[in-house]
Amino acid sequence: MAYKSTNPATGETVAEFANHSDEEIDHALAEAGAVYKSDWSQGPIERRLEVLSRLADLIDSRSEELARVAVREMGKRISEARWEVGETAKIARYFADNAARMLAPEKIETDQGDAWIEFQPIGVVVAIEPWNFPFYQLVRVAGPSIAAGNPVLVKPAGIVPQSAKLFEELILEAGAPKGAWTTVFASKDQVTSLLQDDRVQGVTLTGSEKAGSVVAAEAGRNLKKSVLELGGSDVFAVLDDADLDHAVDVGATARLSVAGQVCTAAKRFLVHEKVADSFIEKLAQRFGAMRVGDPMDETVDLGPLSSAAARDELAEQVRKAVTAGAHVRHGGNPIQAGGAYFEPTILTNVTRDNPAYFEEFFGPVAQIHIVRDDDALVELANDSPYGLGGSIFSADIGRAKAIASRIETGMVWINAMTSGGPELPFGGVKRSGYGRELAEVGIKEFVNQKLVVVAPVGRFRN
Repeated sequence: MAYKSTNPATGETVAEFANHSDEEIDHALAEAGAVYKSDWSQGPIERRLEVLSRLADLIDSRSEELARVAVREMGKRISEARWEVGETAKIARYFADNAARMLAPEKIETDQGDAWIEFQPIGVVVAIEPWNFPFYQLVRVAGPSIAAGNPVLVKPAGIVPQSAKLFEELILEAGAPKGAWTTVFASKDQVTSLLQDDRVQGVTLTGSEKAGSVVAAEAGRNLKKSVLELGGSDVFAVLDDADLDHAVDVGATARLSVAGQVCTAAKRFLVHEKVADSFIEKLAQRFGAMRVGDPMDETVDLGPLSSAAARDELAEQVRKAVTAGAHVRHGGNPIQAGGAYFEPTILTNVTRDNPAYFEEFFGPVAQIHIVRDDDALVELANDSPYGLGGSIFSADIGRAKAIASRIETGMVWINAMTSGGPELPFGGVKRSGYGRELAEVGIKEFVNQKLVVVAPVGRFRN
């Protein structure tokens, strides 16, 4: 695959990077393996946490530069890019401040003696990361990996190579040894070879269901731990007692942020029949008021998709959905003004025999389904191969909590869009993947949870 940075707002190629050769990747793995055996990984955690703290400071000090690189590479609006960079620093600082506590030995009460669990690094981890959050996705791996002592070889998405290299430079500038975090411009075959190497002990992937199944199969064949964050078709449930204006405001943001290219974006709107007509009308008005244009323009509400190919794929999905019976309530077409732009779109009447019913639309396209009651809502919410996140809007918190407990998904937010934070575990079920990122749960995905027991003197004597 090619590693090429192209501005999706203009189609201009900004930079190109050659794939690394087999020899270069072997060298990177050797460096990472040596780091794992060194005092960096095996020594005290304090040195590694100091690097994370300096990394957070460096990100903050260069925040505008980083944000502009993200805009040029994948097209998100400058305000969204600034938010991403701020969150990137926040995650680095969170693990710098909390990882020592998370990885401290845990005592176990047992009649077999003095027992505890130690948390130790396992070896080199391969990270395969997406383009929609070119810094934020990297730090979700870097924070816990650096803290735990696992060196990382990261394969970025092919359209954001500049962001990936810049992030690596910041980690090295913060004081990490060469080999602790290395960007590899690798092919699929080269990734397969990495997963077959004994020095690699884990792989984490954020991406498509197809890519996840291939990586999980290879990891399984080689008995390597894997964590997958894959697709989503998150529900945005609006009950009959919800504050409609609030639900519409949040719903528009939840569907259109980053031009709809977020795994936890609101994609399936499940609206109670008593308020459906009003909700659809209000949402269509909000979509129609969106100003589409240059993502560097501070007044723009919606930027381009990440590439012309992504725009064309989305257009084809919409076309097939309409051919199968869906109704276009608003939008539905690419914007023919140069760049990878697509109209904010609302689809209704997406029946179960329509392929769109089960697909993830990675762009500014909302599906609206009308439900008669809470049971029908839960049934429709769970009638999906995905289970990442979701939102429920209701004035009755008890009712919303009961529905949240019944929905098959990794995360549910009540009266807010699906979001996150470094202290909150992130991940899904079903075809949305397995394992968790962030928080204490996430940092323990790739550590050896080693049991040590000191038996009482004479306990096992005859």
